[in-house]
Amino acid sequence: EVQLQASGGGSVQAGGSLRLSCKANGFTFDDLNIGWFRQAPGKEREEVSCISRRGKAYYADSVKGRFTISSDNPQNTVYLQMNNLKPEDTAVYYCAIPPGCEDKTWYLESDEYNYWGQGTQVTVSS
Repeated sequence: EVQLQASGGGSVQAGGSLRLSCKANGFTFDDLNIGWFRQAPGKEREEVSCISRRGKAYYADSVKGRFTISSDNPQNTVYLQMNNLKPEDTAVYYCAIPPGCEDKTWYLESDEYNYWGQGTQVTVSS
């Protein structure tokens, strides 16, 4: 069965850190681009970061310098290290498989993605 499993969310105070994981089961992991999105209550889903199959990464301006995406291919897992968290980072975070991660428009047409993880809640208190 092909699926993405997102985990690692939790509750932290502002300035704290969390590491999210996205494990891809049933895929040839080396062929995948992986992206992270988030959705806060009452807001639209927004892109956070992606990492291409070649290891190139993109970040939303709102997280640049604070979040780092990385890939552990033997573990079929992509990590999103989130440092210096802010209350505005509070959201449900989802990983997904975008068709590309080659430029800053990687997240377009995300409504058409076939595979999404189940989401993991991140709550940052002030």
